Amino acid sequence: MLNEAQQEALIQFIAQFSRDEQIWIGGYISGLHSETTSSIQDIALPTTAAKITIAYGTETGNSKKIATHLATKAKQRRINPKVVSLEQYKTTDLINEEYFLVVISTHGDGEPPAAAKKFYDYLHQSSTSLPNIKYSILALGDSAYPLFCKAGADIDVRFSQLQAQKIVARKECDVDYKADSDAWINDVLQSLVNLPTAAPVVAKPTEKKKSTGRQIFKGKISTMINLNDRGSNKETYHIEIAPDQAVPYASGDSLGIFPINDEQEIQQILAELKTIGSDFVTYKEKKQSLYYLLKNSLNIRQLPQRSVAKYFELAELAEVTIGPIDLIDLLIKYPLTNLNRRWQLLVDILEPIAPRLYSIASSNAAHNEEVHLTVARASFLKNNEKQFGLASNYLTQLTKGTEINFYIQKNNAFNLPSDDSDIIMIGPGTGIAPFRSFVAERDARGAQGKNWLFFGDQHFKTDFLYQNEWLNYLETGVLTRLDVAFSRDTEQKVYVQHKLQQQSSEVYEWLINGAYIYVCGAKEPMSLDVEQTLLQIISTQSKQGIEFANEYLANLKEEGRYLKDVY
Repeated sequence: MLNEAQQEALIQFIAQFSRDEQIWIGGYISGLHSETTSSIQDIALPTTAAKITIAYGTETGNSKKIATHLATKAKQRRINPKVVSLEQYKTTDLINEEYFLVVISTHGDGEPPAAAKKFYDYLHQSSTSLPNIKYSILALGDSAYPLFCKAGADIDVRFSQLQAQKIVARKECDVDYKADSDAWINDVLQSLVNLPTAAPVVAKPTEKKKSTGRQIFKGKISTMINLNDRGSNKETYHIEIAPDQAVPYASGDSLGIFPINDEQEIQQILAELKTIGSDFVTYKEKKQSLYYLLKNSLNIRQLPQRSVAKYFELAELAEVTIGPIDLIDLLIKYPLTNLNRRWQLLVDILEPIAPRLYSIASSNAAHNEEVHLTVARASFLKNNEKQFGLASNYLTQLTKGTEINFYIQKNNAFNLPSDDSDIIMIGPGTGIAPFRSFVAERDARGAQGKNWLFFGDQHFKTDFLYQNEWLNYLETGVLTRLDVAFSRDTEQKVYVQHKLQQQSSEVYEWLINGAYIYVCGAKEPMSLDVEQTLLQIISTQSKQGIEFANEYLANLKEEGRYLKDVY
């Protein structure tokens, strides 16, 4: 019998021949070794005439990677699917589909990727039945978040409601997705043509997963510097972590941390509950104290409506529709007077603390295997008191020598191109982080491609993050161009999109010469304003209008030359 690698090699070899040629080859080999006829018949596959679409919705590139892998496997078996991003998919085509395979990730609070939202909304608003569609869903997610794989599950439910026919059960994949995605690909291919496939090495669908496959690293804080000068309205910290082992990250990846809750806030909650938190409860099959769980495991900030609804049930009160609210505010406004120390009931309605992701600001090739971050300490007013964001406050208040656990979140949709390619980087504020990594990496590799950076913040004097580094890169020629915008230094506010507009002709020249363009930072309004400016530049400089500009930018996205990491 052929092993899996041999089968794959044989399939690829045979796929280049026509059906008649395959039959001839089968007969020829049969004449040489009659006992192998059945194996050859298994591999000589018919070409399918069915219309098959593989659609993906991605934020980090994993969904696209899997969709492309499925298409490659299908073509080896003489199945010719169309692969399309849900961002580019024409929703009017849906009613004419035959086989529709969706690979989609979940982000935020159970939301689809931004690129897939148009399709997601259309599907949920449409009332057109789809009885002729045969479909399957591969859902990607992270079980550290409460609404794991929800976007994929929502699409699956909606297809079913619209009477589409499911050919393979939805597969939900955690961070370590390869085994499960490979199993789904095998199942899908078997449903299209009856192929022999190796049994997947995965847990049974009914089994509870014990591990996400996420590798946790340990490191110590070696440097903590406030990058903003005195008088700034901001606190932006450069943080260096010295890991206790080599950390395999690439420029464009993110670092994930699990923050812990503020001690003062925990004590306020315990005071409202009239306990010191020493009683033990069960959480994820372990006995732990209420104090420990509130401190390290349970989300007590900005509880979503689903948790608030459970709280009102627990309090035996009529539900009040309110926005996200902190647990301490719920306890003060709607006391749990009937709980009687049954802390398990409270623990059961709270969700886990979700991990936070920060763009890595260092290069493995340039920074001696350290991991650097650029973190703004978020602040806000609550009851006229200044308070701080949970994760950013946790990180920026760590002291030198403190040990921290973290993991690496790969981002296949925001990585560097070939060394000879030109890049334009747009990163105001902490959006500068991955571009510090990019330029350091290209410098260390001696990349020949040109590098153009657009950076913006409030004030030149106090908020020019990594100023000396950028000026040094500019002087040595690693940085080809540097354009900066400081919005509060002029009477009329100037942002990065205005600097882009001022350099319209050169920006367009770089694009038509093959440059890649990257945007990192706030999704709203920055990234939206930048995109509108790019459309205006393309429309004006090409002299072909906005319709052409939209198509041009869409092609850049599809080619992987317009990449965003926004939040």
